[in-house]
Amino acid sequence: MNSTEADKFAVNSDKSPFSLPVRVYYQDTDAGGVVYHSTYLDYMERARYEWLRELGFDIHSLVQVHKVVFMIRSLSIEYFRPALLDDLLHVTAQAAELGRSRIAISQHILRGTATLVSAAVQAVCVGSDSLKPVSIPLPLRQKLGNLS
Repeated sequence: MNSTEADKFAVNSDKSPFSLPVRVYYQDTDAGGVVYHSTYLDYMERARYEWLRELGFDIHSLVQVHKVVFMIRSLSIEYFRPALLDDLLHVTAQAAELGRSRIAISQHILRGTATLVSAAVQAVCVGSDSLKPVSIPLPLRQKLGNLS
């Protein structure tokens, strides 16, 4: 096994993802009542934030205790169907792969059982002072590893 493989933790994608309910408000839409394409990014950010909070790692503990923040390195997004004013959506977040300082996150936005948006997000753990890549804190790594 090479060092890249050794640095990765397996994450089981069969476990149910975290899901955050989100209502579409007027401010999220255009004049036709269709959600703006960039608003989906806000929904996904909110879901990732709440997912970390549910795991026991709110933004304050990450910065103050662990001295880290997560920054988005890349994002690939596909839009399948539009969300509309007053829709109740479910925005998911699930770890797909875990490296030393990187986490791949699979996210979906659903209306009922219909997938409206899918995204693959690459986030990097960086020092809160240096903004340079650092290892994901062991307690968080262990929580994410336990998702398998």
